[in-house]
Amino acid sequence: MAETGMKKKVLSGLFWKYAERCCAQGVTFIVGIVLARTLTPDDYGLSSLSAIFINILTLVGDLGLGNALIQKKETDELDYNSVYYINLALNFVLYAIIYFAAPLGAKFYREPRITAMIRVSALTLIIGALFSMQYTIIHKKMLFRKFFYSTIAGTIVSSFVGIYMAVKGYGTWAIIGQNLSNTIISKIVLAFMAKWTPKLMFSLKRVKPLYKFGWKMMVSSAIDQFYNNMYSLLIGRWYTKTDLAYYNRGKQYPMYIIDNLNSSINSVLFPALSEKQENKEEFKKMVRRSIKTSTFLVFPCMAGLAGTGRALITLLITEKWLPALPFLWFSCFTYALWPVHTANLQAVKAIGRSDVFLNLEVVKKVYGVIILIVTLPFGLMAMMWGRVFSTILSSFVNASPNKKLIGYSYFEQVKDILPAFLLSGIMLVCVLAVELLGFNMWLTLLIQVPVGVIVYAGGAKLFKFESFEYLWLTVKELLPKRKQA
Repeated sequence: MAETGMKKKVLSGLFWKYAERCCAQGVTFIVGIVLARTLTPDDYGLSSLSAIFINILTLVGDLGLGNALIQKKETDELDYNSVYYINLALNFVLYAIIYFAAPLGAKFYREPRITAMIRVSALTLIIGALFSMQYTIIHKKMLFRKFFYSTIAGTIVSSFVGIYMAVKGYGTWAIIGQNLSNTIISKIVLAFMAKWTPKLMFSLKRVKPLYKFGWKMMVSSAIDQFYNNMYSLLIGRWYTKTDLAYYNRGKQYPMYIIDNLNSSINSVLFPALSEKQENKEEFKKMVRRSIKTSTFLVFPCMAGLAGTGRALITLLITEKWLPALPFLWFSCFTYALWPVHTANLQAVKAIGRSDVFLNLEVVKKVYGVIILIVTLPFGLMAMMWGRVFSTILSSFVNASPNKKLIGYSYFEQVKDILPAFLLSGIMLVCVLAVELLGFNMWLTLLIQVPVGVIVYAGGAKLFKFESFEYLWLTVKELLPKRKQA
């Protein structure tokens, strides 16, 4: 009975989280097309430079205490308020630091215009801190329907802001305005729905055990964020802003897909696993199910996007963005393995082994930085091949602790994901073969999409993929049943 209740809770959470990401990314995707047609690659390059520092500091400003509250079995108002005030104070300090350090970032990139952009973009640190506890409480209780409403509100309003500013000729500021207004609206709406207000109570004693778990998670996330932003940082510094824009645009489209599914799994799996951390058998079943199902869905999406990339870029944002195509191909492969990384790392985190989590991040980033430095002098394509190698190696590293912790070896994981990987490869070849017919881009795309769906879905049905059967039965369970006469 408890197992059924947890399954319904997880499925409900996944539904609302996935719906939230799909709707938000769908609107953002449409607005992104409008902005890409209106703005130049140089405009996008400038906004990317200003965003790099903010992305890293956003993680540091939490100290990992939000994750610690979610992982903790029992929490109360004293826990919430103590963490809230620490986060608020820290983020004000971080904003002050980045405000005065902004000219140094502009000097590093030899681009004085980004000083003001960094200072304005960094306001998201303050806004996020003001409403951080509402987010944590809703996340812990797995009330993901509330995230859906707040995200949609922020996305829609900010879309109008971004388009208006772009049409009025604000250039890069249109992107910054869109991002800032999105944060403001979504956080305010979430605060109203959470119905939580801070109280005048604080206990450093309560924070200390949370910090023991949280600081390792914070450092792990900061290292990961810094490493991921190193590519943008170095491309923007050693190459050109236009190269950076092509790189970011190339990874943006696969990121739309992977962010929808992966962030949904990430958000729902951690609190769900945290509840089952003492039942090793059930815990392993949940992790295994996550990996098999998510890769079954993600692999064909990435293969299909890679196969249709040329037609999509040409039709959606014009040929001026075609230099982004190679970056799209590389990103599709690297992001395809993200669900495997996510499930393994969420398992380690849910058990409470933040020390193992941190060690994994340090090891991965050490060899990742070495690979990046070695490939940097040989050009952008060499850097991309280096990242592919690093991603494959990281899948081994992330899976290694779970053989001991939950009895789920890397060999078992490869066995679980291999059928979907091979079938996705066959689908990719079939989709790319359509380009050889020499049709115009519209007709090519109209043929490629059904070809990909038929090959993958038909193959999964023909060979009786277990994940296909599981998803089909799950959908039937969720559909309303007909009443018996």
